[in-house]
Amino acid sequence: MRFPKDFFFGAASAAYQVEGAWNEDGKGISNWDVFSKIPGKTFEGTNGDVAIDHYHRYKEDVKLMAEMGLDSYRFSISWARIIPDGDGEINEKGIEFYNNLIDECLKYGIVPFATLYHWDMPQALEEKGGWTNKKTINAFVKYAKTCFEAFGDRVKHWITFNETIVFCSSGYLTGTHPPGISNDIKKYFTATHNVFTAHAKTVMEYKKLRQYGEIGITHVFSPAFSVDEEEENKFAAYHANQYEIAWYYDPILKGSYPEYVVKQLEEKGWLPDWNEEELKVIKEAADQNGFIGLNYYQPQRVMKNKDLSRSVTRTRENCTGAPGNVSFDGVYRTVKMEDKVYTKWGWEIAPEAFLDGLRNLRDNYGDIKIYITENGLGDADPIIENEVMDVPRIKFIEAHLKAIKNAIREGINLKGYYAWSVIDLLSWLNGYKKQYGFIYVDHKNKLQRKKKLSFYWYKRVIEERGENI
Repeated sequence: MRFPKDFFFGAASAAYQVEGAWNEDGKGISNWDVFSKIPGKTFEGTNGDVAIDHYHRYKEDVKLMAEMGLDSYRFSISWARIIPDGDGEINEKGIEFYNNLIDECLKYGIVPFATLYHWDMPQALEEKGGWTNKKTINAFVKYAKTCFEAFGDRVKHWITFNETIVFCSSGYLTGTHPPGISNDIKKYFTATHNVFTAHAKTVMEYKKLRQYGEIGITHVFSPAFSVDEEEENKFAAYHANQYEIAWYYDPILKGSYPEYVVKQLEEKGWLPDWNEEELKVIKEAADQNGFIGLNYYQPQRVMKNKDLSRSVTRTRENCTGAPGNVSFDGVYRTVKMEDKVYTKWGWEIAPEAFLDGLRNLRDNYGDIKIYITENGLGDADPIIENEVMDVPRIKFIEAHLKAIKNAIREGINLKGYYAWSVIDLLSWLNGYKKQYGFIYVDHKNKLQRKKKLSFYWYKRVIEERGENI
């Protein structure tokens, strides 16, 4: 079986992690420009001031993508580069940069897939409350419309937000992302609701423009599975999926929030201060949402948390993504299992759980259009005789493409795969110690680019349309 002709083989990046040029050509200061410079917030003080200098080297990078044969490139737009203070004047130099990037992609026949928000917010808005401030909703819609009007003649695939669960939980529960607030559960749920409202309003504005493209949102896809058949652990998995899947997917795909979670939030005083207008636009936008993007790296294996004294406090050091943490409400904990396979960073490698999760998604939401907007392996890539021999990455992606092929055989509506990442880039919290890309960046030699073994492998996969996967 070959992958369908309309299936995108792509790869992804994010503005703050690749662009650099943090204060050039009129760009405003973002929350990450500030947060990453607070001592102890990132590994060895790394930040995105230069990153991998994609802002100045985008032509070189896109040419490499074209050589690899990418059908599509998923990138994000920096809000602070377009509207420096988030809600004021438009920066024409920012418009010019993304016009150039988009045109460079199209020159090689690479389809641009644009994300409007991949975590970097103008600092001026963050200081006014960020996503806990309802005024940020309309500021985002203004920014999104600016992008649609500037780029929508050529960009026909739009993602509003990337991984709401990450920037909201890390921002308001663990304090490991801006604004660095810990254990404020009310603000966490308020922020998520405001993001969903901003998504919904943006979808409706996009439809008014009649640009004949598609718009959706990208969520973390980390389905929870019970460690065994014990009822208390099966309930723990249900609870986890209600809070980490249903709370995020239901408003987008069903237009309403899950009753199980809403009831508990009401009881505990954590319910967002929403109004009928917001709930109405979320309902209306669900019918207009074009697709769901899934960022899948690993599942969660969960059990009931019986040790109520166990701390739920998180720091940068234990926010690694590896199992072993208690949920924010203390109900369940994630565990590492002896019969599973894990990366060096403790992330489970589980393509079979990926397929099971996709089946569950279809059962819960029907025949929705899906893009895998991120999937990949973080590793310390070995360099042997001056060649980057990232064989584990090849094996990882191949196993997950097999799962996608099986899902398509089963009738699941999967339309694209975007590996994370197209090129080695800055980790938000962990610097450059872990690599994800097909292209190596040598930080000891003027950021020189070098093709990895996986580059040549993915090129062949694309040429063959995955026939030999």
